[in-house]
Amino acid sequence: MREAVFLRQNQERWHHYETQPPTGPDELAQRFIELTDDLSYARTFYPNSTTTAYLNGLASKLHQALYKNKTEDTSRFSRFWRLELPLLVVRHRGVLLGTVLFFLLCTAIGALSAALDDTFVRVVLGDRYVNQTLANIQKGDPMAIYKGTDETLMFLQITLNNVKVSLLAFAGGITGGLLTGYMLFQNGVMLGSFQEFFHQKGVLLPSVLTIWIHGTLEISAIVLAGGAGLIMARSLLFPGTYSRRDALRLGARDGMKLVLGLVPIFIVAGFLEGFVTRHTEMPMWASLTIIGISASFILGYFVVYPWWLYRRGARLPEPTAF
Repeated sequence: MREAVFLRQNQERWHHYETQPPTGPDELAQRFIELTDDLSYARTFYPNSTTTAYLNGLASKLHQALYKNKTEDTSRFSRFWRLELPLLVVRHRGVLLGTVLFFLLCTAIGALSAALDDTFVRVVLGDRYVNQTLANIQKGDPMAIYKGTDETLMFLQITLNNVKVSLLAFAGGITGGLLTGYMLFQNGVMLGSFQEFFHQKGVLLPSVLTIWIHGTLEISAIVLAGGAGLIMARSLLFPGTYSRRDALRLGARDGMKLVLGLVPIFIVAGFLEGFVTRHTEMPMWASLTIIGISASFILGYFVVYPWWLYRRGARLPEPTAF
């Protein structure tokens, strides 16, 4: 349909929406739905026209009126954790699943490389770390490296570093995902070679029982932060019916919400690494309990609960680039 015909068919209705207030919330919602349909059509066929800009502005006003009048049963903070963040995971489940699979592939590459080349782990982890760990293994305490720093200082350093890494992984999405992909590759290879190193030395079980006390939350959060970066990268590379600028804005907004939601997880992981992981003498049941609770939280909150909300019909409003 030519733009002039599209404008002639709908101009009177749009003018009515702009000048006449709705009779109630149902009519307001109906107007908003019709306008977003018109806006989607205009973005597809007349992306740079004044008609599209006009509809975007008009839909923005209705959007503000709609959500201004919407009553919330809980605070905005509670809604974010209860609905918004889990439903963001559902909306971008394809990207996040791809991120997890890519990270697992990188981890396998790291483990295979370390298995085939004894010097590979030194390239990845550094001679100092490897030599110190070998000395600790000979002393009978392979995880003693976690005992060398003051608890509080270690907690603060690790937490700040993990938050920085997550923000960089997210920001890397602006490079089309290249920097994000590199960071995921680097961390995956490091993890795989790290665990293979302990396997070769015959202390894989002690390493798992110690490292994954904090690593279950920490590694999961880093992977999700990488997913946030790839969400932004996808919006940049594949804007769909949006302009590239609007698509990038939407992707960045969703990705940033996901990263902010990971900050408490990094804090808990840092606390565990600083105050708990150093107790390498703790019984196996205690380590397994902490690891199990952490894994149950990650799977429950980021997999099971979002899917349960989705199956119940919970949905986020369609994103708008206002």
